[in-house]
Amino acid sequence: MKIISLNKGLGALWYLLIFSIYLFSFPILAKNTLSHKQSIQQQIQISGTVTDGTNPLPGVTITIKGQQKTVVSDFDGKFTITVSPNDILIFTYIGFKTVTMPVDGRSVINIRMQEDATALQEVKINAGYYSVKESERTGSISKITAKDIEKQPVTNVLAAMQGRMAGVSITQTTGVPGGGFDIQIRGLNSVRSNGNNPLYIIDGVPYATDPIGSGQASPVLPGQPSPLNSINPEQIESIEVLKDADATAIYGSRGANGVVLISTKKGKGGRTQFTANVSKGVGSVTRFMDLLNTPQYLAMREQAFANDGISPLPNTAYDVNGTWDRNRYTDWQETLLGNTSEITTLSSSVSGGSAGTQYLASGSFNKQTTVFPGDFNYKKANFNLNVNHESENKRFRSIFTVGYTIQHNLQPRDDLMTSALALAPNAPALYQADGSLNWENSTWINPLSSLEGEYEAKTYDLIANSVLSYQIIKNFEIKSNFGYTSTDNNETAALPSTQYDPAYGVGASYSALKVGTLSRKSWIIEPQLNYKEQFGKMDLDVLVGSSFQAQKGRMRDDLGQGFPSNSLIYNLASASVKNILLSQEQEYRYAALFGRINLNWNSKYIVNLTGRRDGSSRFGPGKQFASFGAVGGAWLFSLEDLLKDSKIVSFGKIRASYGVTGSDQIGDYQYLDTYASTGNNYGGIIGLEPARLFNPAFGWETNRKLEAAVEAGFLNDRIFITAGYYKNRSSNQLAGMPLPGTTGFSSIQSNLAATVENKGFEGTLRTVTIQTQDFNWTSNLNITVSRNKLVAFPDLESSTYKNIYSIGEPLNIKKVYQFTGVDPATGLYTFADRDSDGKITFSGDRTLVKDFNPKFFGGFQNSFRYKKLQLDFLFQFVKQENYNATAFFAPAGMLSQQPITVLDSWKQPGDIASHQMYTTGANGEAANAASRYASSNAAITDASYIRLKNISLSYDLPLQFIKDMRCKVFVEGQNLLTFTPYTGADPEFKSTGYLPPLRVLSAGLQITF
Repeated sequence: MKIISLNKGLGALWYLLIFSIYLFSFPILAKNTLSHKQSIQQQIQISGTVTDGTNPLPGVTITIKGQQKTVVSDFDGKFTITVSPNDILIFTYIGFKTVTMPVDGRSVINIRMQEDATALQEVKINAGYYSVKESERTGSISKITAKDIEKQPVTNVLAAMQGRMAGVSITQTTGVPGGGFDIQIRGLNSVRSNGNNPLYIIDGVPYATDPIGSGQASPVLPGQPSPLNSINPEQIESIEVLKDADATAIYGSRGANGVVLISTKKGKGGRTQFTANVSKGVGSVTRFMDLLNTPQYLAMREQAFANDGISPLPNTAYDVNGTWDRNRYTDWQETLLGNTSEITTLSSSVSGGSAGTQYLASGSFNKQTTVFPGDFNYKKANFNLNVNHESENKRFRSIFTVGYTIQHNLQPRDDLMTSALALAPNAPALYQADGSLNWENSTWINPLSSLEGEYEAKTYDLIANSVLSYQIIKNFEIKSNFGYTSTDNNETAALPSTQYDPAYGVGASYSALKVGTLSRKSWIIEPQLNYKEQFGKMDLDVLVGSSFQAQKGRMRDDLGQGFPSNSLIYNLASASVKNILLSQEQEYRYAALFGRINLNWNSKYIVNLTGRRDGSSRFGPGKQFASFGAVGGAWLFSLEDLLKDSKIVSFGKIRASYGVTGSDQIGDYQYLDTYASTGNNYGGIIGLEPARLFNPAFGWETNRKLEAAVEAGFLNDRIFITAGYYKNRSSNQLAGMPLPGTTGFSSIQSNLAATVENKGFEGTLRTVTIQTQDFNWTSNLNITVSRNKLVAFPDLESSTYKNIYSIGEPLNIKKVYQFTGVDPATGLYTFADRDSDGKITFSGDRTLVKDFNPKFFGGFQNSFRYKKLQLDFLFQFVKQENYNATAFFAPAGMLSQQPITVLDSWKQPGDIASHQMYTTGANGEAANAASRYASSNAAITDASYIRLKNISLSYDLPLQFIKDMRCKVFVEGQNLLTFTPYTGADPEFKSTGYLPPLRVLSAGLQITF
């Protein structure tokens, strides 16, 4: 009873207190209201349009000087704002010069803004968990935007980055649609080929880029399909690449090989805007190799038989014994690879919203045929939705983004590149008179027989992300990121009996089908706290957050053999024999705590501290957690009294960083002793066999990164230079430790005490050569000079790695024989006896090291604008060595086409020639010498090139007679010109026998209203 009375008394006291405060405040509120009403009576509403002299500018920020009131121009560049007659308006827009305009009592104010390529220091850079002004960043971050990406007729996001970023080397692995790319950010850090992939973050969500499938069902590709094909370049707003420790350490164990941040386009407020794009393009092989014609080829073959002492000609020498027409000539490169690939792209988007809520919905469709004969194609459809919301008091914000992609890739089972280079020029016709495949009385394998079997892949990819944030009090924000990804892939490779010569009498019982399926799901939650405060001249920015991520994956490969009919070949249940080649399920869990402290004194001296504590399920007990961190600093020396008023030095900054990142890219369950199914039936039971040895002792791979750089702008940043030096050392290498064969295992997962070093120089130069109202010319040059080296590897000479690596040499090397020429007496290739034992052996003499890493690489981009006409082009350059034409061909003299260079061959004693005597393979010494030649430095030549990587020409059509509509026509090209001393198919390749990158030319139309 007493407690109830006390509660009632307290309640009454609260009501009394609130009522008293209200009475006390009422006169003040009344005065404020009166004053506000008087102010409103003195204000006027003005309107206007903001343009660049040609087109309206949406998204321009208009503020009243000295006040916080802000509005943004809409899609048509129009704005409305309430002001006082004596107010001053400030118009700001990224990439344009700020305009200050007094109201002077006017009701209409139209503004014409001028581009300012020198204002990039104020652009915000996405650093992952936070953003920072370009001028104040302490880390090494490269960025490209939609402005560059949209001008390229590409379907893979990595293709859009080629040649545009210092320190980022990207190589296309195949010209077949749906193929992939290799990327290296500041070199190779790991001795494992699959341990050098960067981390990809799409709208805040980590995206698994592990290859799709095992590769058994995708023989037409040099590797497994790339999941990055699911990302539509047209929907990307920007790509940032984080390279040094300061930028990557906040990602801890996942940042050792760099971080690629991909941000998709977001909705903008204003009137509803609709954009549609349509383009049509063609693709073709960049160039063909110079090969022998029929007379040259037959002379080579006849000389080879004569050299081998073979007479008369064998019955199986169909090309020279008269079985095949000796007068026939077919350019097999043109026949098998010379078709034109047709490329069709359709896309549209709708966006709009209010000041509080904006949306963007977009969709696209792309279809590409191939340069191979037949009806093959690659199709991709994509949908993306973004919704942003901000409360009226601007304290609550939400971002929701979802993207869904469907890919359907239908290709021949095998790449025809090898056949195009190997077939004799007088080989038979492909088809008989009735249109059926010609087998020429079983004297050859028709190359089109591989087209009877198809490679088909269907991929479904979902990426969803939501960010919720709330400003609890001034300068203190709570935020959480939620992400989900899902990838499903189904692929088949058919081997029907129709691929065989009908003379063999092979039926559908010999048909086979390989089926691969993959499912990968992942979710992540990242709660964060952010606090910002200013203490006099000191700005403090503190970030604390955590990550919780889980990923599950399933993969299975099946083989079906023997079908009742080829019409049932895609029905695996109809196979008489079924084998499960691979069946596995994996689960990965990851947790982390991360933080950042940024101190900024007077916008002049900046210190950035980042750290992360990581936990991974890929390591055993006691090794699952590790800590990583970095410190970065910057000094804006151009703000010192000595230079702040300089008319020459407009910007100057020195920055440096040091830190440690890590890697757990070893796959799942590597520390456990696991078992695998034998697949063999014994007494009705399928047995198990050991697959891996238990080793909980190995831990995280670490990468220590050091960098120093200077950035300087001259003449109001019209000339801007960046020069940086980096040195990274990766140690505690995660790799297989070789074991004796008596253990039953070839290796055990462990930490090697090997150390890999990457160091180099990165430089960029940006110039604003001309900048007027009607004409602009800007240039961008980037160059990277890098060196990779294996610094230490204990007991290398006694390990299985001794034939792969050498201490003091790069990782990407080949050990080869040293070619010394053709012996004029014997006509055979000769090689250096490097160990001086009097004989040529694999272990003793195949020791010459050739470095396949680029010596330097970069790009040179220019952009011209004259009124409504825009021209952009990019030259990519690479200084490197690679395998020459020898890698594509069998020894000269065999039943195989040859490059024209083999005409300079030895024919009789005393001849001085570049190539040895021809042989059909019957001469053992000549065959062995030819084999060594292909594994010598003679097969490796300069493969440097300068390539017109991209060119884009666009024109905005004048449509004064159609209100609120813009129309742009454009022509774009990719890989148009290549300047190189290389004599192979294409200097940009990773694997022989696969189609090189294509030359693409497209034209299109963009309509916006």
